[in-house]
Amino acid sequence: MDVFYNSTRNQGIRVKASEAILKGLSEDGGLFVPDHIPALDKSLKELSAMDYKEVAYEVMKLYLTDFTKEELKGCISRAYDAHGMHGKFDTEEIAPLVYADGAYYLELFHGATIAFKDMALSILPHLMTVSAKKNEVKNEIVILTATSGDTGKAALAGFAGVEGTKIIVFYPKNGVSPIQEKQMVTQKGDNTYVVGIHGNFDDAQTGVKKLFADKELAERMDRRGFQFSSANSINIGRLAPQIVYYVYACAQLLKEGKVAEGSLVNVVVPTGNFGNILAAFYAKNMGAPIGKLICASNENKVLYDFFRTGIYDKNREFMLTSSPSMDILISSNLERLIYWIAGKDAGKDRELMEALAGEGRYEITEEMKTGLEDFYGNYASGEETAVRIKELYEKTGYVMDTHTAVASCVYNKYVEETGDHTPTVIASTASPFKFTRSVMLAIDGKYERMTDFELVDELASLAKVSVPAAIEEIRTAKVLHDHVCGKEEMQKAVERFLGLV
Repeated sequence: MDVFYNSTRNQGIRVKASEAILKGLSEDGGLFVPDHIPALDKSLKELSAMDYKEVAYEVMKLYLTDFTKEELKGCISRAYDAHGMHGKFDTEEIAPLVYADGAYYLELFHGATIAFKDMALSILPHLMTVSAKKNEVKNEIVILTATSGDTGKAALAGFAGVEGTKIIVFYPKNGVSPIQEKQMVTQKGDNTYVVGIHGNFDDAQTGVKKLFADKELAERMDRRGFQFSSANSINIGRLAPQIVYYVYACAQLLKEGKVAEGSLVNVVVPTGNFGNILAAFYAKNMGAPIGKLICASNENKVLYDFFRTGIYDKNREFMLTSSPSMDILISSNLERLIYWIAGKDAGKDRELMEALAGEGRYEITEEMKTGLEDFYGNYASGEETAVRIKELYEKTGYVMDTHTAVASCVYNKYVEETGDHTPTVIASTASPFKFTRSVMLAIDGKYERMTDFELVDELASLAKVSVPAAIEEIRTAKVLHDHVCGKEEMQKAVERFLGLV
């Protein structure tokens, strides 16, 4: 049965998968959602005999129903090519599971930019170019993205040099780690443009959404042969590939005899924008044996408060933490869940999103709250995160990054609170090499005086792993992007890059 995509804010908008991928965001400001969540048509036992690429095909074919088998398999094989000199991933398994201290860490950081965003952003450019051909798009696609640190570099790496595309990334100038920034500003490719803004991630995201909604700008771009699309997790072409690794993880645990057929697996996801845990929710609703969805926040705990009270309130202080990719107060993807628990009522969703845009808060109904029973929310402070990094390292020798540590902390709180010892997968969303300073200082204060790159070498010897290519590359790379602007100057920056002024 074909899957079509509706806008969360207007049931009347209905498009095919390839159109949803090209648009990114619906013209009414809503997000595209599948009209139904398709059921897996292979058993977990069958999936457990497959490699990552094969599982990706089995999951994504159910969502991208207007892609032919050849088109989709072509996209998958270009995205998840084998590791080695020219491969995009540094391990054969693509997403290995590592057991440490009572949980399975699903390592989603073995791609080109050492963060989980690579899992989807290595395939999105291919889905996008196939979609453009299918829909006879003659314009150049301009990818417009706001990043809290990881999406930016992963999207830049994915789209650099891809014919028929340009990519513009906005990031908060002082709101990403030094290594994240260096990764972005050294990006090669004539079709890439990186701009730091004076403001935080929410300012960048709001500015990008405003540019998407500007009809007059869209017309001027169209006249010059350009149209916007998005690589943020608001794009369904980002979400579908993320569902894959949760299904894959369940299948791998079955294959390794860690769980019995039919028994459940809990999932813990460190989340700011809600896309990664939403993918787990979709996997569960497709029939993957997932029990609890444990939502882990840092001190920007707007999601924890929402799960506890049913009130979403972004009117609070924005905290800069050691897990910057989660420093977010407006979780864009939560809207897809809100729409779902409102019984796919686009009017109700629109009303709540207007309240969020206006007063900065909304409250869901008692009836909607019953749709959140699968979720558990909690948070970890910066101090708890650091303590957990040190503790896990000392116990097992395993070194995790700050975002994964937030999840690990929250998982321990969950077990303590509930006594639930169901086998658990923790989404490990970034390599510790991306946040070396925070990670190394958590392990021992003596590293204070080392430079970022000295810390990289120290971490490699400590964790007994080699330095990822993504880090080696930027050691000596030249800065190619030094653009900075105010949050109100984002449109001017776009116009300059596209030569519209």
